[in-house]
Amino acid sequence: MFLVGEALIGEAPELAHIDLIIGEKTGPVGQAFANGFTQLSAGHTPLLSVVRPNLLAKPATLIVPKVTVKNMAQAAQIFGPAQTAVARAVADSVEEGIIPLDQIEDLAIIVSVFIHPEAKDYNKIYRYNYGATKLALERAMEGFPDTKTLMYEKDRTMHAIMGFKVVRLWNPPYLQVAFDMTDIEGVKNILKQIPQSDHLIIEAGTPLIKQYGVNVVHAIREARPNSFVVVDLKTLDTGNLEVRMVADATGDATVISGLAPISTIEKAIKEARKTGIYSVIDMLNVDSPMDVLKALPVKPSVVELHRAIDTEGKSGHAWGDIPAMKKLSERMLIAVAGGIRVDTVKDALKAGADIIVVGRAITKAKDVRSMAEQFIEEIKQSEIDQYRIMTDF
Repeated sequence: MFLVGEALIGEAPELAHIDLIIGEKTGPVGQAFANGFTQLSAGHTPLLSVVRPNLLAKPATLIVPKVTVKNMAQAAQIFGPAQTAVARAVADSVEEGIIPLDQIEDLAIIVSVFIHPEAKDYNKIYRYNYGATKLALERAMEGFPDTKTLMYEKDRTMHAIMGFKVVRLWNPPYLQVAFDMTDIEGVKNILKQIPQSDHLIIEAGTPLIKQYGVNVVHAIREARPNSFVVVDLKTLDTGNLEVRMVADATGDATVISGLAPISTIEKAIKEARKTGIYSVIDMLNVDSPMDVLKALPVKPSVVELHRAIDTEGKSGHAWGDIPAMKKLSERMLIAVAGGIRVDTVKDALKAGADIIVVGRAITKAKDVRSMAEQFIEEIKQSEIDQYRIMTDF
């Protein structure tokens, strides 16, 4: 047995974060237990977990402080409320059947305990560490999270201590506002007027990129922190190089032209996956988007079906067979662009679009906020707290 558990409970500065491993004394956990017990490190001295002095927890449990203990006050927090909290959580887990009673002499547990240097309240330290240890043990014994839960949750939440969002497109449809202009101050002014929404994407259009370069993303983030920013390079060559440029500039997605050679598109998609950003293929002027997609050994994150500005009014929407495209990759999103108005959003969504790309209808509107709100209302998606800390799945 080699099982791993983790849990975070409570509020700062007394919040508790527990990492633990549990397994047989004769296996790798037992070896790590012995090594940790005998190989001491300054400020991180391991200690046995006891309910009270002379009453050892079973299975035997070794506590390892995560934060360097610098004085006796901090040592007292580890050797007092944290030590007994972990021990009682272990003992209660045996009593409640979380840990099999007949294995308590065969197993060993190593618990890594976090206590913030500014923590003061012993009561909270005890209660939070008890709860976190108990939950981490239960999760370890159950193999939590299962693959289904992990795949479902991985894009739906943010780490609370990161300080910024890395937005993932897990809950379509979305509204993408395209800034096809060359005045960054004008862009910032419009960004201030657009309402906040988890279902809003910002696009740095090709003219804006040509004027300021990919680092215009930083200016957009200054005006609109935590936005999902698409960088519309319309890459035609050196796919991996240009994707890396976008990633280094903190863009969330990069746009590759569907007219590029298949090898260029493939390299760009693979580089986007390496760097953790989205790849978008813009099918502007591509005769058969489906043929391009079928020729690709790896599929993009997003396919954009795009009618050019210069042809608006001369041709219909180039939406094609969206359901057939989605069959090529269940995670691939479809964006539609080109002359979309509020009254055509329903048609686009009905056709299967996941992202509605709107430019001048919003950026050139007399009342930018009102127009953006109308588009957001049409996509009908509720917001979600991505910084939630889930203790009950």
